[in-house]
Amino acid sequence: MYYAHSTDDPDKNNWQILKVHLQNVANIASGFAGEFNAERFGYAGGLLHDIGKYSPEFQRRLDGANIRVDHSTAGAKESETFYGSFQSHILEYIITGHHGGLLDYGSAESGLQERLSKPYLPDYSAYKNEISIPDLKNVRPCLTPINKRMGFAISFYIRMLFSCLVDADFLDTEGFMSPDKSSLRGQYEAFDTLSRKFDDHMNAILSTAEDNLINRCRREIYEQCREKAELPPQMFSLTVPTGGGKTLSSMAFALDHLKKHDLNRIFYVIPYTSIIEQNADVFRKIFGNHNVLEHHSNYDPKNENSENTDLVADKLKLSSENWDIPIVVTTNVQFFESLFSNRVSRCRKLHNLAKSVIILDEAQMLPTGFLKPCLAALSELVVNYGSTVVICTATQPNLNGLLDERVRPVEIMRSPQELYKVFRRVHVTDLGAIDDADLSARLMAHKQVLCIVNTRKHAQKLFELISESGNCYHLSARMCPVHRRKQLKEIKDLLRKGAECRVVSTQLIEAGVDIDFPAVYRAISGIDSVCQAAGRCNREGKLHSGEVYVFRSTEAYGRPTRWQSRVAEIGGMIFDECDDPLSLPAVERYFEKLYFYEADGLDDKGILPCFEERLNEIAFPFEAVAGAFNLIENNTRDIIIPYDDRARSIIEDIQRTGFPGRYVRSLQGYTVSIYLEEFRELEKANAITSIGDRFFVLRGGEDFYSENIGLLNRKYNLDENSLFII
Repeated sequence: MYYAHSTDDPDKNNWQILKVHLQNVANIASGFAGEFNAERFGYAGGLLHDIGKYSPEFQRRLDGANIRVDHSTAGAKESETFYGSFQSHILEYIITGHHGGLLDYGSAESGLQERLSKPYLPDYSAYKNEISIPDLKNVRPCLTPINKRMGFAISFYIRMLFSCLVDADFLDTEGFMSPDKSSLRGQYEAFDTLSRKFDDHMNAILSTAEDNLINRCRREIYEQCREKAELPPQMFSLTVPTGGGKTLSSMAFALDHLKKHDLNRIFYVIPYTSIIEQNADVFRKIFGNHNVLEHHSNYDPKNENSENTDLVADKLKLSSENWDIPIVVTTNVQFFESLFSNRVSRCRKLHNLAKSVIILDEAQMLPTGFLKPCLAALSELVVNYGSTVVICTATQPNLNGLLDERVRPVEIMRSPQELYKVFRRVHVTDLGAIDDADLSARLMAHKQVLCIVNTRKHAQKLFELISESGNCYHLSARMCPVHRRKQLKEIKDLLRKGAECRVVSTQLIEAGVDIDFPAVYRAISGIDSVCQAAGRCNREGKLHSGEVYVFRSTEAYGRPTRWQSRVAEIGGMIFDECDDPLSLPAVERYFEKLYFYEADGLDDKGILPCFEERLNEIAFPFEAVAGAFNLIENNTRDIIIPYDDRARSIIEDIQRTGFPGRYVRSLQGYTVSIYLEEFRELEKANAITSIGDRFFVLRGGEDFYSENIGLLNRKYNLDENSLFII
C-alpha cells in the first residue's frame, strides 16, 4: 500500500492512500480546467503530479525517516517519456512547480531543464501497478494569439493549468488533513439570490431619490448598464463622470451579464485600498459579509471594527487563498502581480478568473510601465478564457492603439460627452507659478479647502504654514492606514457640519475617496489626476459650481519628480491647448500624448518579448518575469506603528508568544512602507526594534511619529549632532 499523506496516528488505516489522492486531484483539476476546455491536461497533471511518492524512500519519509525526497520531478519525467514535446512541456512546468513554483525553462545547469536532466531519482516505478497514464495524443490547446503573441498565449495557458493543479492539490490535501477547515469552504449564496438582494437595494434607492436632473441621469446610467449586459462577453468601457453612480451601475451590469451568459464570479479591481474599503463596505451591506471578499494587504477580516463573526472571518480567510467566492474586491497590485507571479500561493487563485466579470475601476491608474503586459493578460482572459472585462473610469484612457482589434472596448454609455456636460460641477482656473507663501495665504482665505500636492515633503511644509489656524489636517502615506481612516472620518464630520476645515494631502486622496470640498487646489500633474482632484470638489452638486485651482509650485521641494515630471509636463500641454482641460476630448488627447512619449516604457521591463524569444522550444522565464513584475518598488521595508492600544496589545502578544505569523493581517493596518535608506537611518537612531526577522516596530513615541504628520523623516545632521526634520 502506498500513501500520499500520513497522520499522527501510527495506524495507517487513517492515512491517505496515494492512488486516491492522485485520482481526487486529477478530477478536481480537470473540473477547474474544463472552464477553458483544458480538462484533459488538468486530469493528466493531477494524476502525474505526485507519482514520485511511489518511491520506497518517500514512503519511509512518511514513516518518520529524516530524509528529503524529490517527488515532483518524477511526473514531469514520465510526461517527457510518454508525450510529444509540446504536451510534455506544458505538464513539465506545472508538475515540477506544484510545490516550489513555476521554474524558468533555463538550461542544463539551471531551471526546468536541469531538473529533468537529473541522473538519479528514487525508483517510483510502482506507480505502473496503480496508475494508467492518460492518452493526450493530438490534444492541443485551442488558443487564439493576440497581437501575434503565441508565446504569451501558451505561457498564460500553462499558468492557468498550474493554478488548477495547485488549488486541486491543496483542496484535496486539506480535505484529508483538516476536514473541519475544509468544510468551511463554499456554501455561498447563489447569484440568483444575490441579484434579488441587489434589486431590492436599488429599488429602495431609486424610489426615494429626489426628482432632479442629476438623479435622472444616474437612473439612465444604471438602466443603460443593465441594457448592455445582454451583449456577449468581451471587453467593455464604462465612461461615467464622478458622481454618476458607476460603482452600483457597474455592479448591475456585472450581475445581469453573469446571469445572461452563465459566468462564475465578479471581480472588482481597484488601485487604492482607500477605495476598496469604501466599495467593499457598500457591497457587504447589499450582499452580506460572507459573499464578499475584500482582499488586499491592509485588510484583516477579524479586526475589532469588523462585523464578521469568527466563522465568517475564517471563511473569508480561506477564500483569499483561491478566490472561490462570488464577489472579490481587490487591488491592482494583488490582481496583476498574481497574473505574472510564479509562486504557488499567488497563482493558486488564477483559474477562478476564467468565465468571470472583471471590473477595473479607476482604470486610468493602470501602471504605465507595465501597461502592455497588463493589457495582454486582460486580453487573454477575454479571448481565450471566456471572461468579460469592463474598463471603468471618468477619465477613459485611449487604449485602442494598444489593443488587438478583437478586444477593443465597446462603450456601455450611449453618450459619455453629454453625461460630462450634465455632471460638470466645477470651474478650473490655472494659477500658473506660485510660492508657498502665496499658496498658504490663499488656503487660509477659504473656510473649507483641499490642497493636493505631488510630494510628501511639500504636503508637510504646506501643512506647517497653515497649521496654526483651526481644524487643519495633513494626509499622506506617512500615516498608517488606521491613522488615515481616523483623520478622514474627522474631516468628513467637519465638512458635513459646515465647520472650518483645511486639508493638505498627497495624491492618495484623489481616487474614489468620498469627500466634498467647495474649493480644491491641485499642483500640476497629469490630466487624469487633475480630473480626480476635481472629483473631490462640489461632489454632491450643492453649489452652482465648485472652484478648482491648478498651480505650479516654485518651491524646489514642490516640483514634480521623476515620473510625475513627465505627466505634469504633458498635463501642462493640455492646459495650453484646450479651453476645458477636463473634457473628454482633452483627456483622450492627454493619453494619446502620454502613450506616444512613453511608447518605449509601456513594457518597461521587457516582459512580453521574454515569452516569444524561445517559443519554438516552449521555453519560458516564469521565475524571472515574476521577479521583474512589481507594480510597487520592492526596495522598501514595512515598519509597524504602535498607533493605538490595539496595535500595542498585538505587539505585546507577539513578544510574549513568539508566534508572529498569526498576527500578520491584524497588523497590516498599522504599517508604513519606507525606503531602505530611511530604514537604516532609523536603525542607527535606535528607533526600530525587531521581533524575529519579519516584524520591525517603531519606538520613540512623538520623536518619530506625529499625530499630525505621521512618520517623521529624520536624518542626522553630523555637524550639529542633532536631529532635524526634512
